[in-house]
Amino acid sequence: MPETYSAVEKLSAAQARRIALAAQGFGRERPSTVGIRQLDAAVQRMGILQLDSVNVFERSHYLPLFARLGAYDKADLDRLTFGRRARYTEYWAHVAALVPLSIWPLWRWRMREYREKWEQDPDSWVNANRKLLDWLVAELAAKGPLAASDIEHESNQRRGTWWGWSDVKEGLERLFYMGDVVTGGRTRFERTYALPEQVLSAELLGTEVPDRDAKRQLLLLAARAHGIGTVSDLADYYRFKKTSAAPILADLAAEGKLIPVTVKGWERGGRSLLAYLHPEARVPRRIESIALLSPFDPVVWERERALRMFDFHYRIEIYTPAPKRIYGYYTLPLLVDDRIVGRVDLKSDRQNGALRVQSAWHENGQPTGYEGRLAGLLRETAAWQGLDSVEVMGRGDLAHAVAAELGQRVLPAT
Repeated sequence: MPETYSAVEKLSAAQARRIALAAQGFGRERPSTVGIRQLDAAVQRMGILQLDSVNVFERSHYLPLFARLGAYDKADLDRLTFGRRARYTEYWAHVAALVPLSIWPLWRWRMREYREKWEQDPDSWVNANRKLLDWLVAELAAKGPLAASDIEHESNQRRGTWWGWSDVKEGLERLFYMGDVVTGGRTRFERTYALPEQVLSAELLGTEVPDRDAKRQLLLLAARAHGIGTVSDLADYYRFKKTSAAPILADLAAEGKLIPVTVKGWERGGRSLLAYLHPEARVPRRIESIALLSPFDPVVWERERALRMFDFHYRIEIYTPAPKRIYGYYTLPLLVDDRIVGRVDLKSDRQNGALRVQSAWHENGQPTGYEGRLAGLLRETAAWQGLDSVEVMGRGDLAHAVAAELGQRVLPAT
C-alpha cells in the first residue's frame, strides 16, 4: 500500500491535533481525586508507559499521568505497575516500557524474532555466552525473582562507566528480550527478573496468538491511542517496521476497522500523506489543557510527528555537551490547549526544597498570554513533588514573565 493516496475523508490540521490529544486523554475534566482506578484508566488509554532512568526532575513514567490527571500519589502508580498484584508488566514494546499484562502474549512474535536473530548468528553474544545464560535461568528457578545486583557470579562486574553492564546484566536483558525471563517488578527503580511461571498466570502463559493477529491487535491499539496517525506514526507506537505495518493497516482499513484520511498540511514531496483515523476517535471542538510533557510522552516521542502536528522541532539535550545546549538539559514541551507553545527545563532541588526552572522558552509563532497559567502549573508541580517553592533562573525569553507571575525576580542563570 503506498504511503500517499487520495482518501475521501479530509481533516484540518487543528482537527487532527484535537483528535490526537483527546485520544491521549487531554481535554477531559480532571477527577477530584486520583487513585488507582483513575491511573489505570489513563494508562489503559495510552496503552504504554515508556521508562527512563533520568531523575533530574522526575522519572519519565510518572509524568504522563500528572500531565493528564494532575497531582496523584506516586505510590499508587508503583502498586499498579510494579507491585505484587501489578496490572502491568515490562517489555521492549516501544523501548523499555510498561504495558498491560493482558497484551503480553501479543509480543511473542517479537521475542521469537530476537531469539532467531541471535541464535542464528554464530558470532552473537547469546551464542558466545550460552553457558552463562543457562546458569542464569537455573539461578532464577532456584532463587528468583532477583535483581542483577543480587546475583553472585564472577561475571557480575560492571564494564566501563555510566551505562556499562556486567555480563550478568547483559545476559538477563537478552533473556528478557527473548521472553525466557520477565520482570518481577522494580525496587528503587532497579528491575528484578523472574521466570515467566514465577509471576505470570497460567492463563496468560497459555495464551497463544497467531503472529499476524497479534500485530493487527497491536496496530489497532496504536491507532486507538493516537486517534489519528500516518503509517509511520502508528508503526512507531510499538516500534514496528513501517514495511511490516503498512499492509496490515491497509487490510484493517479495507475491513472498516480504520478510516483512511488526509490532513491538510500533512504532506511529503508535495503529496498528501496517507493517515488513518480510529473509528472511536472523538473530534472535540476545543481542547482546554495545560501540561508539561515528558520527553518520552507519546504526544511528542516521535519527533517527526511532533513537527508535523505541532510545528514543534524537539531534541532532548541530555547527551549534548553543556556548552552546545540551546534550551537545557531536560526541557519539557509545554502544551497549552491544543498547541505546544514553549519548553521549560526543570530540576527538583530536593536539598533546598525548590523546583528550579532552569530555563523557559516561548515558541516563535505560537499563541502568547499563558504565563499566569504556567505559573499556576509550576506551583502545582512543586507541590506534587513535595517541594516548598519555585525558583526561576534568568535563562530563556519566557523566564522573566513567568517569574513576574510568581511574584519573584529571576535568579542568576547557572
